[in-house]
Amino acid sequence: MTDATCTTAELAELDRIARQIDIDAPAERVWELVMRPGWYVNDGVVEADPDLRYEGDVAVVRHPSLGEFRFRTVELDKPRYAAFRWIGTPFRDESTPSTLVEFWIDERSGGGVTLRVVESGFSGLADDPAAWLKEREGNDNGWLVELEVAKAFVEARASISTARP
Repeated sequence: MTDATCTTAELAELDRIARQIDIDAPAERVWELVMRPGWYVNDGVVEADPDLRYEGDVAVVRHPSLGEFRFRTVELDKPRYAAFRWIGTPFRDESTPSTLVEFWIDERSGGGVTLRVVESGFSGLADDPAAWLKEREGNDNGWLVELEVAKAFVEARASISTARP
């Protein structure tokens, strides 16, 4: 879909991405991952010990092949909600528009949790819808992958901790 084929209402809907996944682990275990800025900067595997440093209140995540990304923590409400402002790369400054990434951890009645993510604010990235739709496109599929990666990481860690005597 291009901006030429979108109505104003459709563009408004495309301003955000919402995804979710069920994870067979307790909320506290999922929280350990979700509260970490930029855990979703990876190439298909969550790093147990990421290259993460802070410059003031900005978290800087460095990945060997993907580069450097910056995040500002907006809110942490353990173990249910985390929100980060994706500032971007070192080439963007604080005044550059960015997206908001929010995570919710909801316990399921049968055990485990549902992890939900919403990334919003794409329309603020550029005046031209074609530009921000292109930026959104990669993230749209990316969140499907990242939630699967999160599930694998957390469930593997949960099974290791329950296997210990």
